[in-house]
Formats: sequence, C-alpha cells, structure tokens
Amino acid sequence: MNSIDAYVSGVISGDIVACRWVRLACERHEKDRNTEDFAYRFDDEQAYKAINFIQLLPHTKDKWAARNEKLHLEPWQCFVVGSIFGWVRKSDGLRRFREAYVEVPRKNGKSHIAAGIGIKCMVADDVHGAEVYAGATTEKQAWEVFRPARIMAKNTPGLCDSFGIEVNASNLLRLRDFARFEPLIGNPGDGASPSCAIIDEFHEHDKPDLYDTMLTGMGARENPLMFIITTAGVNVSGPCFEKRVEVQKMLNGSVPSDRLFGAIWTLDECDDWTQPGSWAKANPNLGVSVSTDYLEAQVAQAVRQPSKQNTVKCKHFNLWTGAKQAWLNMESWRRCGDSALKRADFAGDPCYVGLDLATRIDIAARLDVFIRHIDGRIHYFAFPKFYLPESALDSAKNADVYRGWATSGQLDIMAGDEVDFAEIQAETLSLADEIMLKEFAYDPWQATQLAQAVREQGVETVEFRHTVGNMSPAMREVEAAIASGRFHHNDNPCMNWMASNVVAKADAKDNIYPRKELPENKIDGMIALLMAVGRAMTTQDDVAAFNAFLRSATTR
Repeated sequence: MNSIDAYVSGVISGDIVACRWVRLACERHEKDRNTEDFAYRFDDEQAYKAINFIQLLPHTKDKWAARNEKLHLEPWQCFVVGSIFGWVRKSDGLRRFREAYVEVPRKNGKSHIAAGIGIKCMVADDVHGAEVYAGATTEKQAWEVFRPARIMAKNTPGLCDSFGIEVNASNLLRLRDFARFEPLIGNPGDGASPSCAIIDEFHEHDKPDLYDTMLTGMGARENPLMFIITTAGVNVSGPCFEKRVEVQKMLNGSVPSDRLFGAIWTLDECDDWTQPGSWAKANPNLGVSVSTDYLEAQVAQAVRQPSKQNTVKCKHFNLWTGAKQAWLNMESWRRCGDSALKRADFAGDPCYVGLDLATRIDIAARLDVFIRHIDGRIHYFAFPKFYLPESALDSAKNADVYRGWATSGQLDIMAGDEVDFAEIQAETLSLADEIMLKEFAYDPWQATQLAQAVREQGVETVEFRHTVGNMSPAMREVEAAIASGRFHHNDNPCMNWMASNVVAKADAKDNIYPRKELPENKIDGMIALLMAVGRAMTTQDDVAAFNAFLRSATTR
C-alpha cells in the first residue's frame, strides 16, 4: 500500500489520530476514488511524480540541512501534495483542484511544502511561461516561502542545469520561456497572470485583495493552482476564516465543491488542549519536526500565564480564538436527512408553519413541520420552501450557489427586485386546504399584514417574536430531537447550508440564541424551523397538560 492510501485508510479506521475535518477529507478522497461515474480520477503516477520531485529537494534549516538531507514528505504531506497533483479531469487530464486550502500549526513543515510546490509548478507542470508567486501582506512573510525555495534551487545544481533555472536575488527565472518564481507583497495590481499563487499565513490578511487579484489573473491559465497554507488566526471577519468556513461546508457536504481541496489539522470541539492525547490531531508532524517536549513546555507556560493561552491554542493547536462554535454537528444533521420524504405523505398529520421574511431583497423561508407520535415520542418532519427575487441572482454574494439551487428546483425565483409576499400568502392559503394546518407562526416585523390575510381565511396565526425566551427552548428541542433520532428533514441543500451557518450565542443563564457570523451566511430557514418547532412544542405541552388533568380528574 502506498503512503497516500495508507494515510487515508489509517485516518478512516482510526489507527491514525485525526480530527473530524481531516477524517472528512480522507473519506471524501476514498468516496470519490470509488465513484465510477465521477468526472475526475485519481492518477497515482501524477501524484507520486510530484511527491518524488519535491523529495529531490534539500532541507534548508535545522539538523536536516546540516546533514545535507533531502526532504522527506510525511504521509499527511503526501496526502496533500498527492491530492493536489493526482486528481485530474477524465476528459482532458487537467488538474481537478484549482484551489487548495491547508491549515496546519507552526513547526509542521508547511513552508517547505509550499516552496516545493512552487518550484514544481514553475518548471515541471507542463506550463510555458509559468508565473509562480509567493504572496503575503509583508515582505518578511512573502520570503518565508520564497527563501527556502531559493535556497533549494541554489543548493541543487542538477535541478538548475536540467530546467535552466537562474537563481537571482529576488526571483528564480528560466530565460528560455521567462518562467519565474518570486515573492509578492500586498496588493499586486492587475498585471499578474499566475499559473500558481501561494498564499502563506492567509490569516494575516485583513482584506481579500491579493487573493482576488491572483484568482482573477488566473483566468487566462489552463491549469492554474491557488495554494493557501496557513495557521489559524483571530480575525473571524477576514478572508481566511471565510475560506475556512467554505472548506468546512465542502467537507461536511453542506455546499459541495469538486474543484476545492481542503484539509484542516486542529482539535475537535470536545478535546482538552492541555491533554497530550489529542495533540497529534492538530500536529501531524508530532515526533518529527514538532516535539512533545516543546508542546508540553508551551502548554505549561500557558496554564501558568492565562494571557498566553490564546496564542498557544491558536498557533500550536489551530484553534481560532475569535471564532464562535457552530450550533449543530452537521454530520448528525445530515443523518436526519431523507430525500425520499414527501410533504404529501403527511397531509393527515398536524402541521405547524414558520415564516421568516427577514428581507424583501434576499432569501425568504417557510418551514412546514409535521408532527407524528411514534413509540410515545414526538417526531418532527420538516419541509422547507425558499423564495428569492430574480435580481438577487446577479447581485447577491451567494448568487452562484443560488443559481444552482434554482436550477435544481430547491429555490423559487420570483420576478422583480423583491420577494412577493402576496405569492407566499396565496401558497400558504392553498396549503391550508391540502393539509392539517394547526398554526401559522410569524414574526410581526415583516409579516403582520400577511398573517392578517391568512387569519381571515380561518387559519390560526400566532405571533412568534425572535426573543431568547422563544428561541432557546426551540433550539434545545431541535438539538435533542436530532440526537435521539426524532428529527427528520428532506435533505434540501439550501436548508443544509443554512443549518451549517447557525452559531449559538449563550447568555449567563445558559439560554442560547441563533446567530450568523457573516451577513452572507443566511439562516432564514433555520429561524423559520425554530418558530414552527417552538409553536409545536407549546401546543403539545398544552395537550399533554390537559390530558394529565383529565386523567387526574377521573381518578378522584
């Protein structure tokens, strides 16, 4: 078994200690490799061609450089490099992954990986006139990747002779086609046409300027690569954390992306960062370039000096110290999904409708939640409906994703610039004729007029304000229902995405409230779900109390 397969199988089996994000990355690799009708294939020859090329390069620091040793890629590094270069499109053999995001703590050899990939893309990627840039916010950081690449080339005369590389003070250059590898600082302007862009320590970027310029500059390239390698940071409003969230959503299946590779070495939510048993999850080079003694010393100091804890957690265990935790475990949420569920099969069951009309110019949501009593317990069956004005397909930040859902019929597009409340009203009234609609829950901020029209048609309407007192019990009930197998949904991709966007804000009394970290991370469907579940809970409690009263009265 080769090193990539051994690593993937070891992670999946549990023989190799890994966090959930690395496990999901390995499971994705294994699933894709065994999918016959997939548009891409894994080419072992191309993968190991890249790995072997990098392993011909020398170490540039520490004891390995002193002994003139060549790079040796550890299994996790082989997985990263092999995935980037081994996955190709079946139709033309071009690289599958145009973008790769790797998050790993300090001292795990990330700069050497980046330098090796940069040299490979400059001279051995079948690209005429390759342009490879090591981009960063400061000159010092840009040179963290370029310096080892320059030293590697300078100390490998055979490499320079074979590929015609000229080692200059500020770049590597090949004169026959003017291929080059050089550092790039700050906003580069619009002149670059990178075949490979390496962004080191992306968490230090306050704005996406460099990333955006590099990405747009790749438009003319046939087989480009954006390679982001970084530690965790503290700026959860920055472009790095946004990319991290995108990778997480890709890995957990919320928003699939076949052209994005991602792997995040960090601790799981339940891990205690002070306990050595979990350190290997975040530090795949533990025992190689990261010593247990070193981490023990760092952790001990942080325990003694709480002011240092955030730094240690961030830089040595890849914990974003400014980040909020996602409310739901998306693996558990996805297990509750069943695309075979049909709303029509529940026409005879009590239904509670929640409606969230947060804005007229972006997505709006209606959730139909049906109730069934199975083995003495309440089960919830959720069916979402989403609405979007046509103009948002061009203007919204999530426009590309919205178009995909619209094409697949998961998102209703309304003509014009605003959500048509009258159309939603008509649909709701039509729904009341088809099912056992018990209650219609609405937030008075936007839906008062619509609710009045529905009420006039004989439907019970209930005002449901978005307060902690209303939301917290509903969130706890959804948590419990998911954990116990009492919650079911029809696996709508838009709803899955919104579920992954919810973060829980807790108060001093352990009440929780749904929030989103970024404006574009919509949660409207989950708000509507909580409204419906909140009313279903209240009604069921009332019924239970009434039945208990009747039982007590008959026994007196």
